[in-house]
Amino acid sequence: MDPSAAPRVSSVIRVVARRLAEAGVPDPEVDAELLVAHVLGTSRGGSQAAAIRGDELTATQATALDDLVSRRARREPLQHLTGVAPFRHLELAVGPGVFVPRPETEVVAQLAIDALAAVPSPHPRAIDLGTGSGAIALALATEVPHAEVWAVEQSTDAAAWTRRNIDRYGDGRVHLIAGDMQASLGELDGTFDVVASNPPYVPEDAIPRDPEVRLFDPPQALYSGVDGLDAVRVLSVVGLRLARPGGMIVIEHGEWQGETVRAILTGKGWRAASTHQDLTTRDRATAAIRP
Repeated sequence: MDPSAAPRVSSVIRVVARRLAEAGVPDPEVDAELLVAHVLGTSRGGSQAAAIRGDELTATQATALDDLVSRRARREPLQHLTGVAPFRHLELAVGPGVFVPRPETEVVAQLAIDALAAVPSPHPRAIDLGTGSGAIALALATEVPHAEVWAVEQSTDAAAWTRRNIDRYGDGRVHLIAGDMQASLGELDGTFDVVASNPPYVPEDAIPRDPEVRLFDPPQALYSGVDGLDAVRVLSVVGLRLARPGGMIVIEHGEWQGETVRAILTGKGWRAASTHQDLTTRDRATAAIRP
């Protein structure tokens, strides 16, 4: 790609997709359209329309795109390059230092949303432990607008992204707590209708296959002990302190961990533990009720 040639968008998308495919990037055509859209300041559909119209990139846009494509070919996450990650109806700001939300977590959010919406209270309460970008917390707050939501994040790097997203979408109903999820919340303990979390759950010796995850996601958001479930064990105890009687806990986990997570929760006294699948029919989240 010659940055000085100001080529047509249609040809640029083809060239970029070929470069990304050669680098082993999954879905290179999609990423090509999204990167072109980013430099054009439009959506993926906008870049597709520009290609159909025969639009050209300016020299400045071509230069910027060439840099982004080189970084993506080195497997830097697309979301770090564009600065945003879609999550349900939200467009979350993300970048280095925060875990990029995945589509499978949308199913976890749905379980929490359904439980929160069913609470017979004018102001139900939910808390998202280890909130990262704020994805689950903000999904709860925006899709159950009469609820009050708390978001807890220990990492200062991640919390900066949380604050940015809360400022955009929180509408004053999402309260960010910077600190360890095990810390007491004082008078809030025992008041939550829903406790939700997407904790780290990768075993410490299981190296993620994708470079985007292995090289760029924060390690503290990935790894959790020998079997990957140390954080879940903490959540099983912390959740009992935070939830009201009859409240629900919803925890994301790996597809092979459902049975063990149910056993952990049941062993701590939670009732009716059940595991739910994501859209690819893989076990993805386990929910249980506080007695």
